[in-house]
Amino acid sequence: MELLLQFAATEPTDHVTDKYVLGGFVTMHTITVVVIGALFVWAMFAAAKAIATGPESQGNDRYTTKGRWAQFVEVVVTYLHDEMLIPVLGEKHTKRFLPYLMTVFFFVLFINVFGLIPLLDVQHLIGDLTGKHFKTYIGGTATASITVTGALALVSFVVIQIHGFRELGIKGYLQHLCGGLIPGPIYLLPVVAIVFVVEVAGQFIKPAALAIRLFANMVAGHTLMAVLLGFGKVALDGAGGSLTLGVGGITLISALGALAISFLELFVAFLQAFIFMFLTAVFISLMSHHEEEHDTHDHEHESTLAAVIEPTAP
Repeated sequence: MELLLQFAATEPTDHVTDKYVLGGFVTMHTITVVVIGALFVWAMFAAAKAIATGPESQGNDRYTTKGRWAQFVEVVVTYLHDEMLIPVLGEKHTKRFLPYLMTVFFFVLFINVFGLIPLLDVQHLIGDLTGKHFKTYIGGTATASITVTGALALVSFVVIQIHGFRELGIKGYLQHLCGGLIPGPIYLLPVVAIVFVVEVAGQFIKPAALAIRLFANMVAGHTLMAVLLGFGKVALDGAGGSLTLGVGGITLISALGALAISFLELFVAFLQAFIFMFLTAVFISLMSHHEEEHDTHDHEHESTLAAVIEPTAP
């Protein structure tokens, strides 16, 4: 029972607070992100190798994806590509941005899920059992740091802006920032100025919202789990350090509550990774031309109607 109570930090925010390590040169979350990045690259290359078509000597089996992890990646990528990204971006832009969007999704997912592993608590527990100060160097939820989510959002911001200039050109980009009101009557200049300021601010607010949303959700979930686990420690301290039936009951209930929240956090880990990726795709689509795609669909529709209405030549 005492070992279970050791998992509850004195301060719930210890589970999401970043710390300077290695002489104050780097932070714990920085090391965590680097380690997760290495695991992410290895895991995705392994999945790509398993999904790729094998040698002809394998017969029809060479087209079969091997391994649960590779199958999971293939199913997720296929679903997001077909059901989520193509309706938003269209086939052309989906093909162009699919590698980046899938990298964002799985990388954020890796960080979120890694944060559910109680590495910090295990390190604190080892220190308590050995009676020595055990400094933590890795662990926690890196996406619970605004600097990490801000860096991810900054990359998306750069990608969106580069796409906007590439797709619209300088003139089209400025027209987009003016809401399409230029060129126009001179009496609309005050309105154009207001729209321009709002649109420019929006270019920075959108990625900022990505960073804050991911950061806030991760902080809230992990703080809640720490608070629930902390009830047992509070009860133990209130009982003077003696294990009683009441302390055991409170600890058991709080542990079960934390376990239930951990399953919810696993769902949130997937959900927030998807939201970050999907909103990035939406912001990219807002900086894209849509007329050509609509014209193509209109021509296809007209051709279909013509084929139906016009009589077939004998």
